[in-house]
Amino acid sequence: MASIPSESCSILVIGSGNAGFSAAISASQSGCKDILLIDKCPSSWIGGNTYFTAGAFRTVHNGLSDLLPIVNNVDEETAQIIDVEAYTVGDFMEDLKRVTGGRCDKELGRVLVEKSNETVKWLAGLGVRFQLAFNRQAYKVEGRFKFWGGLHLKTQDGGKGLVQDYLAAAKNHGIRTLFSTAATQIHIDTETGAVTSVRVEQNGKPKLIHTRAVILAAGGFEASPSLRAQYLGPSWELAYVRGTPYNTGDLLTIAIHSVSAKTAGNWSGCHSVAWDANASPNSGDRGVSNEFTKSGYPLGIMVNANGERFVDEGVDLRNYTYAKFGKKILEQEGGVAWQVWDGKMIPYLRKEEYRDEIVERIMAESLGELAEKCGETGLVEKERFVQTMEKYNEAVYAHRKEHPNMKWDPAVKDSLSTQSSTLRLPLPKSNWALPIDEPPFLAVKVACGITFTFGGLQIDPETAGVVKSTTDSVVPGLFCCGEMVGGLFYGNYPGGSGLTAGAVFGRRAGRSAARLVSGEE
Repeated sequence: MASIPSESCSILVIGSGNAGFSAAISASQSGCKDILLIDKCPSSWIGGNTYFTAGAFRTVHNGLSDLLPIVNNVDEETAQIIDVEAYTVGDFMEDLKRVTGGRCDKELGRVLVEKSNETVKWLAGLGVRFQLAFNRQAYKVEGRFKFWGGLHLKTQDGGKGLVQDYLAAAKNHGIRTLFSTAATQIHIDTETGAVTSVRVEQNGKPKLIHTRAVILAAGGFEASPSLRAQYLGPSWELAYVRGTPYNTGDLLTIAIHSVSAKTAGNWSGCHSVAWDANASPNSGDRGVSNEFTKSGYPLGIMVNANGERFVDEGVDLRNYTYAKFGKKILEQEGGVAWQVWDGKMIPYLRKEEYRDEIVERIMAESLGELAEKCGETGLVEKERFVQTMEKYNEAVYAHRKEHPNMKWDPAVKDSLSTQSSTLRLPLPKSNWALPIDEPPFLAVKVACGITFTFGGLQIDPETAGVVKSTTDSVVPGLFCCGEMVGGLFYGNYPGGSGLTAGAVFGRRAGRSAARLVSGEE
């Protein structure tokens, strides 16, 4: 048999997103200068799912003074009217435990939380441009910017800007890149069990890359309809792909089959959001990117095709609900829903998500007219829609009557609800419940947009080394980071912790790989 072309490198990184670039740059800073990063996507799709994020990073910090040195969008005058409470290790850990139902791997969680601050500052040192997330995480209340939900940092220009910054940093560190290069098999030494090479297809042609260390950073299986149906369950093949179409789980399957990598985490769980129902179902749009997200539901209500509410829109701050409400939308008839607001709340909606150029805005001067217009887009029970709105308003009025001095405040859980002593809805809205009674009325049709899957591979939290299922020991020379890691998130996740986790464990994977190559391990 004819030999196939080959090349070599000291460290091979597979995946060009946040985790992959973090790993490659960390390896370079740790002394390795022969690093190759590959991705099966063409170069025009560089960045994986990272490109499609809002660029939010959740991190422990000591308050505004801890964040100001690494952000570029706050002048001295603005700093005087910003309220940012410290977000402690205990706060982050409690949020992580709460939203995952206590299932989060304790050691993975500990490393994520305790290393979040230094990792964000490390990224800033690489040239990542951080900003305070005024547009997503703050409301101006009584002349002051009130930040909420423990999530305060974003990158300039979101995921697009983050990928640009990583590319610049990678170039400065001499990291080589190859695209349209898909890994197909991981080879190990039969005697030592150590990684020796990776077989790839480059532009459809076979090639062998000899290497001493491999870092897996190629994302989950969210872009594979068949794997979604297999692992997440019925109807998940109908979910809209929020990001890259190239995250199809190939590398997870290869690692499991080639080296008996041990699986971990919530394989039937994922991050899924309210997504524009008119978006392309099979791939994100690199121009529109994250703007197809529709995150304004806490300011109004959501109804399904039968005209009924199906979630408590105010059960928690948006950061802790948006990643699980996509699943709830998928469970409704037709996998769609309508978000609804009145004239009071329309000004509070994020312009990048709800402006005319991005979304089909269904406008009306009465709830009856709104029902008719929503009917043209798929709402089946128009009469029930109006009844639902009227019952909701009645419950809100009853609560206001009992609590006339309570104030609406979108930056905290304000306890304005639908539940009073005289009238209680079977499904409450627990916070931010204002009547929907002032025209004009607005509705937006949404579907389920899947972001990433929670199931992945088990790693050593200290080294990011991949654990082998047959021995429960680390595979020599094989590391993993990003969405391929299993065990952090179950059913839900705290907003912004995905990018932070990718960078935290990417940095560890790169450092560990460099140490192995240099003979330190």
